[in-house]
Amino acid sequence: MRDYLLTLCVTAAVTYLLTGPVRKFAIATGAMPEIRARDVHREPTPRLGGIAMFFGLCAGLLVADHLQNLNSVFDQSNEPRALLSGAALIWLIGVLDDKFELDALIKLGAQMISAGVMVAQGLTILWLPIPGVGTVALTQGQGTLLTVALVVLTINAVNFVDGLDGLAAGMVCIATGAFFLYAYRLWYGYTIEAAAPATLFAAILMGMCLGFLPHNMHPARIFMGDSGSMLIGLILAASAISITGQVDPDTLKIFEGSTRQATHAALPVFIPLILPLTIIAIPMTDLVLAIVRRTWKGQSPFAADRGHLHHRLLEIGHSHSRAVLIMYFWSALIAFGTLAYSVHSTSMWIVLAITVLSALGLVLLLLPRFSPRAPRWAEAVVPPRYRRRKPAPEPEPGPAREASAEERPPVPAGLNGSTAIGHRSRFSDRRKAGTPS
Repeated sequence: MRDYLLTLCVTAAVTYLLTGPVRKFAIATGAMPEIRARDVHREPTPRLGGIAMFFGLCAGLLVADHLQNLNSVFDQSNEPRALLSGAALIWLIGVLDDKFELDALIKLGAQMISAGVMVAQGLTILWLPIPGVGTVALTQGQGTLLTVALVVLTINAVNFVDGLDGLAAGMVCIATGAFFLYAYRLWYGYTIEAAAPATLFAAILMGMCLGFLPHNMHPARIFMGDSGSMLIGLILAASAISITGQVDPDTLKIFEGSTRQATHAALPVFIPLILPLTIIAIPMTDLVLAIVRRTWKGQSPFAADRGHLHHRLLEIGHSHSRAVLIMYFWSALIAFGTLAYSVHSTSMWIVLAITVLSALGLVLLLLPRFSPRAPRWAEAVVPPRYRRRKPAPEPEPGPAREASAEERPPVPAGLNGSTAIGHRSRFSDRRKAGTPS
């Protein structure tokens, strides 16, 4: 565990320290696109944050290769090299997209090629565990198609949810934390060496997200861009492929006895085998809804709009920070709830806790729909927005009424808000600044 924590800290430190220089580089090269209709931010913000994250990935793999307890991952498996090859390709395409805005079909083709590069080097799904049936071996063609599909879906799901400051990095970090605990449990608890690469990938991915988040929290100073979102999506998919399609479920001895007994015994272990799919449940739901919504309107599935889940939270009335925290909450509930159920599937307390937290999440989600008002005796201790509004006083009749619209002085063009009344001196005594009193 200490070696994994050291790898995580080195990855986070390298990513954090490089993000500042990368921001200056993005500004110098003009990687600051104009504000689009679907954007939430109000000022042009530099992208290319994925550059720092990629070098954090390289640093994490380099450190792990020189650690005694993790060096065996590189000696016994080719998966780290396969991950680095696919990550380098998808990162390069993301950098070009952040600068030149590549076509969506070009990026889709690059995602498939990156997945194919990893498959060619051995990072592919070999079999699927099915409760009650056992281990189903896949042919080379089936494994390749399933691997490519999982990589493309995961990359685009993470890319779709990257719409608010700190949202994608935080959600992936929370979900990967749950995945790391499960992968480490397989490797350390069941002594399954095949789970070691996935554990390493999860630790490095957490370090990349943690190192980038301080620069990306609202208000963000830099965005990860497609170079970052596609990169972390590919690493998340690689972790899922490594733990689901590479670890033989027969080594866990969960498919013994009758079919009914085997299904019951496999349930808590089988659910976390699809944990990578549950930890991106929210981004995947957003992806599916976006495709259905755009196709129903006769648009391309790749057409951008403001109908994503985070946009809807803002429309309901949540602030930017609260919308991000709500998405964090649901990601943690799904990921860690699945992990807890896999460990103690017979405990009703876990089911009860998940139910209560889900109800709490729904209340927080719909809170802006209600306008709670505190009783009059508590108005002095609650924020103004919870106090009862006092009716405006009626204007007195007579010639002292406010001037009509025709009599009001014209408002200078280009002014609004507090400046609409015209120029006001900053000094009440109308003396120039710096004059003696």
